Amino acid sequence: MIRPTKPEDAAALIAVANTIGFQPNELDDLGKMLADYLGGNTDSDPFWITDDDDEDGPVGVAYCEPERMTDQTWNLQLIAIRPDRQGQGRGGKLLRYVEETLKARGGRMLLVETLESFERTRTFYAKCGYEEEARIRDFYTAGADKIVFRKVLNAD
Repeated sequence: MIRPTKPEDAAALIAVANTIGFQPNELDDLGKMLADYLGGNTDSDPFWITDDDDEDGPVGVAYCEPERMTDQTWNLQLIAIRPDRQGQGRGGKLLRYVEETLKARGGRMLLVETLESFERTRTFYAKCGYEEEARIRDFYTAGADKIVFRKVLNAD
């Protein structure tokens, strides 16, 4: 079941991020972002979505926020499925839910970014209808390029 994130999901969602390789400082940042969102302490209009398995609780998460100073452009900051649940179509369903949520809010475009070395992730976005829009060489570290994908949601 895909649904909005609730306060009691926080620990499980941080655990999902941990299983996919988030570093300790990234997990700390994620915890602060979740706490701010769930506490209503944000000046933008982000949203968190949880993929909840009735048996195991939260197994996936997506976090999206508006790009400042744009006309309904959004950035998918995080999408993750617990490794033992990957390959079941859950990521695609979660991403479609995010897209539908944004369309209902008047979202015009969704951007996602990943590392050039994450071939499986890049393939996933391409299969979901995203096009590579930009590459920033050496963004993360020397030799670690940032790839930005784009999908138009509502063409007005």
